[in-house]
Amino acid sequence: MKFASLAVALISVLSLTGPVLAKAPVSCHASSNGEIERLFATFNAAWATKDPDKVAVLFTRDAVLLPTVSNQARTTSEGVRDYFVSFLKKSPSARIDTGTIRLDCNTASRAGTWTVTLKDDSGTSQDIKARYTFIYRFDRGTWKIDHLHSSVMPETTDPK
Repeated sequence: MKFASLAVALISVLSLTGPVLAKAPVSCHASSNGEIERLFATFNAAWATKDPDKVAVLFTRDAVLLPTVSNQARTTSEGVRDYFVSFLKKSPSARIDTGTIRLDCNTASRAGTWTVTLKDDSGTSQDIKARYTFIYRFDRGTWKIDHLHSSVMPETTDPK
């Protein structure tokens, strides 16, 4: 009799936890090298508009931005937008110098070096050599920047 009671209890527990343990299938959206190139071109074109909203919309809602010319990490949509309000006044443009692209299910990354050109109030341009990492995530039906880290190159001359 104890065995029958134990069996009934076990079946009851399994019937309740079965659906909880089952995972919904994950839909995998793969990217391509060409798409990652287009995402960067879109990002650079958004910079050219000088509109912080057009840049901020390219990021996920919970993105992390560790920018080149700010010591403050931005981890909210408002923080990301706030950074670009002042940064875009410098008429930034960027060119990829080196890069490695990695593709995965619903994520992609690009890391390497780039040159960011900024202009001061007089229109004089300054090139900033930096390292970058973009991590993209397929979010609500489109690819967005989930993480962007850029930092100035630590060495000013070519060490040999």
